[in-house]
Amino acid sequence: MISAKHIILATGARARHLPGMEPDGKFIWSYKEALVPDTLPKKLLVVGSGAIGIEFASFFNALGSDVTVVEVMDRILPVEDADISAFAEKSFKKQGMKILKGTTVSELKKSAKEITATFKDKKDKVTTDSFDRVITAVGIVGNVENIGLEGTRIKVDRTHIEVDEFSRTAEPGVYAIGDLTGPPWLAHKASHEAIICVEKIAGEKDVHPLKVENIPGCTYCHPQVASVGLTEEKAKEAGRDIKVGRFSFVGNGKAIALGEPEGLIKTIFDAKTGELIGAHMIGTEVTELIQGYGIAKTLETTEVELMHTVFPHPTLSEMMHESVLDAYGKMIHL
Repeated sequence: MISAKHIILATGARARHLPGMEPDGKFIWSYKEALVPDTLPKKLLVVGSGAIGIEFASFFNALGSDVTVVEVMDRILPVEDADISAFAEKSFKKQGMKILKGTTVSELKKSAKEITATFKDKKDKVTTDSFDRVITAVGIVGNVENIGLEGTRIKVDRTHIEVDEFSRTAEPGVYAIGDLTGPPWLAHKASHEAIICVEKIAGEKDVHPLKVENIPGCTYCHPQVASVGLTEEKAKEAGRDIKVGRFSFVGNGKAIALGEPEGLIKTIFDAKTGELIGAHMIGTEVTELIQGYGIAKTLETTEVELMHTVFPHPTLSEMMHESVLDAYGKMIHL
């Protein structure tokens, strides 16, 4: 037994598996098998269109696989802004992907050389198709087993440990960080959680709590997807009066010069205060651009400050400025 005044739990998480779709090391892959494939599938089925599912779908599609993505929700990348999801679907289909929305996989049947999937849509229409491999990407499960939680005050919600903004659990002296806790399940979120947690334990003054709404999310598909803050739908659900700006990559000289003119930047502001409450992007290098809006949100920047910021030319970042201007009817490069 090891005793300590402070204990930090960081046991991470593992891929979630649906009954009948457990990885078998041959036909059905989890994230792990997909990262070290034994073959390049001619036909690949990806179950789940969240960030990880879309990343694998995009990767194998680029390598030449015939990729089908099945998603139970009504749109792919369901946590992203609806405009971004729609743009992504159009782009992926243009690249040759097949996307089945509002559809579940009811059965996977293996034969000697392939695996046959049975699909059921919301109208109960049943279809089948055969594939070389299947990747399941339906979320993660926290590693809460066999770590001594029994008899403690620690609360577990759907396999993830509940913590406060400083990573403290309900058990005094015990903390939890990373994928073991709630969303977003991102490496940079886990790293920042660890810093906040340790600084708090060490007695540092003015430790700022974690603000999930300021954490950027990135999806490394082609085109890339990135976002921070509320989507338009979530902002409206929260009762916010908003102003929305959009700017297309096709209006940017740098994007055209790079041969990447397909993309969109969308910004969302509080109509009363001018606060930036959300930013959503799809296109080349948006996983680099999003941090600009991440800084703006952390600084509680308003539309006026962003409008008066000088963006260098020629750069992709100019589109961020144009999107802000568009929210207030002041776009320059139409």
